[in-house]
Amino acid sequence: MLYERSGLLGLSGISGDMRMLQDSAEPGAIDAVEQFVHAMTKYVGAYAAVLGGLDALVVTGGIGEHSHQVRAALCRRLASLGVVLDEDANRSGDAVISALEGSVSVRVIATNEELVIARHTLALVDGAANG
Repeated sequence: MLYERSGLLGLSGISGDMRMLQDSAEPGAIDAVEQFVHAMTKYVGAYAAVLGGLDALVVTGGIGEHSHQVRAALCRRLASLGVVLDEDANRSGDAVISALEGSVSVRVIATNEELVIARHTLALVDGAANG
C-alpha cells in the first residue's frame, strides 16, 4: 500500500501522474499539485538557509523537465530568494528559464539515469577485470 497508493495518488485520490493531475479540475488533483509545490518550496528553502543563499536552482526529472506549470508555481514561491522566472522561456522549455533581473539562475537539465547506471556498471566490470 505504501508503494502503490501513497504520494500524489494518495493525496489526490485520482492518480500519481502529475500530467493527469494538472489537467484535472478535481479538488483532490488541485490539492495534490499544490502540496507537491509546497513540499518542493520547503526543501529548496531549507537548503538555501543551510547554504546561506541561492545562486542557482536546477530542476530535473520527469516533473522538473516537463511541467512548466510546476516550475512556474515553484519559482513564484521562491521570489523572496531572488528567483525571477522568464515565463516565455519556461513555457517553451528552454534550458535557462530565469529572467535576467533575477539573482538566481534557474535551469532545466534533462536526466539520463540509464546512462549513469551503465557507466557505473562498466567501471565496476572494468575494475573487476583489471583488479
